[in-house]
Amino acid sequence: MELPLLCVAPPGDGPALVLMPVPGRPMLDEASSAQLADLVAKGAGGTLFLETDDCKAAYDELSARGVEFNDPPTTQPYGIDTSFRDPSGNSIRLTQVLEFDPERH
Repeated sequence: MELPLLCVAPPGDGPALVLMPVPGRPMLDEASSAQLADLVAKGAGGTLFLETDDCKAAYDELSARGVEFNDPPTTQPYGIDTSFRDPSGNSIRLTQVLEFDPERH
């Protein structure tokens, strides 16, 4: 059985990410697949950080496409960011990096 894959990359030549669901048979039996899916959903895989030039615009565009965010774009001392989880539960942060300002809230 082939797993559905999604390849995500910026326009032009550059790095790409391959997103795939937690595997089942023949790679993993049902119990192991369920355990792995549970661990991923709890954040065991860490967080993927993606940088954008305009966090609010990216949030609006992705929200319109059906992405459910955990929080709205929020101003931080390091920039503006938001987060969501992919369908497997991986944590993804979308960040617009700004010059550090400890006074910015």
